Amino acid sequence: MWLVPVIVVACLLNSPALAGVKDLSSHFSTLEKEKTVDARGLSPGGENTDMESIPLDFHRENTVTNDLPEGQDDEDYVDFDKILGEDDYSEGDHIDEISTPAPDLDLFYEPSDPKIRRARLLRLFHGQTRLQRINVVNARFGFRLYRKLRNRLNQTDNILLAPVGISIAMGMMGLGVGPNTQEQLFQTVGFAEFVNASNHYDNSTVHKLFRKLTHRLFRRNFGYTLRSVNDLYVKRNVQIQDSFRADAKTYYFAEPQSVDFADPAFLVKANQRIQKITKGLIKEPLKSVDPNMAVMLLNYLYFKGTWEQKFPKELTHHRQFRVNEKKQVRVLMMQNKGSYLAAADHELNCDILQLPYAGNISMLIAVPQKLSGMRSLEQEISPTLVNKWLSNMTNRTREVVFPRFKLEQNYDLIEHLKEMGMTDIFTEKGDFSPMTSEKVIINWFKHQGSITVNEEGTEAAAMTHIGFMPLSTQTRFIVDRPFLFLIYEHRTGCVVFMGRVVDPSQS
Repeated sequence: MWLVPVIVVACLLNSPALAGVKDLSSHFSTLEKEKTVDARGLSPGGENTDMESIPLDFHRENTVTNDLPEGQDDEDYVDFDKILGEDDYSEGDHIDEISTPAPDLDLFYEPSDPKIRRARLLRLFHGQTRLQRINVVNARFGFRLYRKLRNRLNQTDNILLAPVGISIAMGMMGLGVGPNTQEQLFQTVGFAEFVNASNHYDNSTVHKLFRKLTHRLFRRNFGYTLRSVNDLYVKRNVQIQDSFRADAKTYYFAEPQSVDFADPAFLVKANQRIQKITKGLIKEPLKSVDPNMAVMLLNYLYFKGTWEQKFPKELTHHRQFRVNEKKQVRVLMMQNKGSYLAAADHELNCDILQLPYAGNISMLIAVPQKLSGMRSLEQEISPTLVNKWLSNMTNRTREVVFPRFKLEQNYDLIEHLKEMGMTDIFTEKGDFSPMTSEKVIINWFKHQGSITVNEEGTEAAAMTHIGFMPLSTQTRFIVDRPFLFLIYEHRTGCVVFMGRVVDPSQS
């Protein structure tokens, strides 16, 4: 079972009446006894939910180690069609015409060349829906951000990112910035490349697709729970523009809440809400808040999945895991034998295994054959490469040995985003006039995640074939050295989470 809560926090600080913003007391209001809670932390009737209405011990006890119950769990499995309303953006499933790359382009040569990068993107877009295309863009951005983050970390550090959660936060931020700032944001994240790929697209298409992604992913999925929640806190007496308030609610299901950032009670209540939504797995993400804060944007992402083929607990055993040439650690290894999809990438000298969850979502594991091969694998990981792996996998009976692990990671992304070209929103050059008349800057952009993998924790779909790879004939797949992992939703092509495990003994 994987339990992966992630929080993205972006805060806007003032540079030097409630104004259409809900008072915080309604956001944290007490419910009458117990009410059914939906996957976004709201009550079905539309009223605000009391974060204290369900004990945190209950969530932790019933999600970390226990099986999913037979039948429906009223909290984990909900009808999002009723909660979110009709999915009225049918164009999201359209396959629009786009320009075709020149046939003589070598798509695996000079990836730094902008023409090659664009050719790769357009090649990936062919035959895909709008929703799948925006997820290609989200994944590309996530892989680039991963590399920036990796460059500032030690080679023995574990990594955990939720690309789609960060992209959702960026999309919502894009509603509240002026033309020049939005252009820079769209260029950095890759939304601009998506918009320019077809004359059917404009900037609003991005926001419509994030609304559709919420409909498509964060709902009852017959075996796994994936939920995304956006909160928007605004300092009292800061004026929020009506258009931004309306668009944030329409596309991202976020409604501004009026707060006093200087009040210690805000920190307590906000942390309680985060703990509730993430089932107690993310603790005190907001350790302090600048009282001069003007706006705080939060995105929480939570995933719970059960393996399609569970690992028998009685087969779990201790085994050595090679961290590097000089260090080994003794960790608990899960073991199973069954039919698994796998591929061998002989160009990058790595092996790829697909571990499916119930519900058309899988974990992809990429293991370099040499301990020194992680760097080149991290450098080359891309939607093109993932597509190639998936389209060349073979299914056969394999013995799989895989470590149990738990990761808890917390990053400040500002410097990494600056390196990628997003600079204005962190300085006085940033234009937030569509959001507020106040002069503000972003001074805090946090990303925090926690993931637990054990024995409990499912169907792969064919992807477009790109390139050729020899078939994998491996009958044993032993993961006893550092590896990359992705959690990948097959219908939408969404990379929900990604990371690196170098040392499973570190939490």
